[in-house]
Amino acid sequence: MRRTDAGVVKRAKLFEKAPIKELVRRHWIEQTEDASELETQLLAFFEIRSLDDEPKIWPHAARKSSSYEHVTPAQWAWLCQARRLAKHAPVAAAYAEVRFDELVTDLRVLLGAPEEARHAARVLSEYGIRLVVVEPLANTRLDGACFWLDPSSPVIVLSIRFDRIDAFWFTLFHELGHVKAKDGLKNDNVPLDIDLIGQGAPRPESKPESEKRADKFASEAIISKAKLDSFIARIRPLYYKEKVRGFAAVNGVHPGLVIGQLQYRGEISFAHRREMLTRVRHAVTRAAPTDGWGATPA
Repeated sequence: MRRTDAGVVKRAKLFEKAPIKELVRRHWIEQTEDASELETQLLAFFEIRSLDDEPKIWPHAARKSSSYEHVTPAQWAWLCQARRLAKHAPVAAAYAEVRFDELVTDLRVLLGAPEEARHAARVLSEYGIRLVVVEPLANTRLDGACFWLDPSSPVIVLSIRFDRIDAFWFTLFHELGHVKAKDGLKNDNVPLDIDLIGQGAPRPESKPESEKRADKFASEAIISKAKLDSFIARIRPLYYKEKVRGFAAVNGVHPGLVIGQLQYRGEISFAHRREMLTRVRHAVTRAAPTDGWGATPA
């Protein structure tokens, strides 16, 4: 085989391994026409020795997609960049399981106003958890993930692909549920969460037990099931704005979180009361280490 033909074959294999154009666009690797140089960059980026190696995120293989069975090249790339970003994210204290309930209490204080989302990264850091934000690559449908740099260093990464207050807090608490259960540390996969919310989300009954558990934790952390059940029983199906706002105020949360929970429960459509689903991405990314939307970490 001629050298030029070998180069073409190698480039084809490289483009099968990863979404090269997107990685270049995001400045995760540098543009080059040299196939060998491109291979060297990809191996370094994915922290693997050979293009034949399987995806690995320390310390376990990530084996999840929308079918919860495998990870796509683009999802793998997103996780790798999240890990690179997390390595440089400082924490203010060591992670301690015994303080977990205290952490949840401190986070709940932030649920009343959109701008309070800017404090999420700081609060998590004070309890030894790194929060990073990585804009998703095309067609990955990622919402978040939980992984560990080592047994005492949990990381939560969010994509914030839906810039809404309900999506942000539900996904954050969902991933926190994975941290609580030590998912990605005590078993052989890294939770990679896709389509957690919205019309594309899989039905609860089709999810693995670990995902059902994390969903339940997130919902309960935002508004307890008992309180939401009581609210629904009292006013269904007339979910007027003033009723939603009153219930939200009593429970110390933004009305958008009530709307999100009602949508999640199937009580209202995903088109209902969307004007109450305030944006928060700008607040979060001002404080959390972020890669995306024009921000490129050094």
